[in-house]
Amino acid sequence: MESVYLETTFISYLIARPSRDVIVAGHQQTTQDWWENRRSAFECSVSQVVIDKASVGDPTEVQKRRAIIGGLTILAITDDANALTQAIMAAGILPPQVVRDAAHVAVAAVHAVDYLLTWNCKHLANAQIARRITMVCEKLGRKMPIICTPEELMGE
Repeated sequence: MESVYLETTFISYLIARPSRDVIVAGHQQTTQDWWENRRSAFECSVSQVVIDKASVGDPTEVQKRRAIIGGLTILAITDDANALTQAIMAAGILPPQVVRDAAHVAVAAVHAVDYLLTWNCKHLANAQIARRITMVCEKLGRKMPIICTPEELMGE
C-alpha cells in the first residue's frame, strides 16, 4: 500500500465550513471527495508539525481537526528529519517564516512516504520549489515524496 502524508492545509480544508470563495469551495469539495473515496487506498499519516498547527485557533475547529488526526499514524520527528529540515532551510529555498513547510517535507522524506498531500501551492505543491528541495533531499540520500494536491491523487 502506498503512503501519504497529510499536510495541515488538507486537514483544514477537510473540516472547514464551506467557503464563499468558489475556488476554495471547490478545493474543499475535492478534499472531501478524496477523503471519502481514496484514503482507504493509502496509509495516511501526519507528524507533530501538523498536530501543533491544527491545535491552534477556534476551539470547535481545533476539535474537528484533532478528531481527524486522531485516527492517523503519527510520524516521529527524528534527528534525521531535523537535519533535513535545516538543510532545506539553509539552501534558501523557503523563507524563514515557513520552516514548518520544510519540516513536512523532511519528515515525509525520512519516513519514505510516497506522497505529501497539500493545498499549499505557494511553498509546497510548487514545481520550481519542489525541484530545488528534491536536489537537497537527494544530496542527503533521501527520496522526496511526490508533493501534490488532492486533485492530482484522485486516481481513475
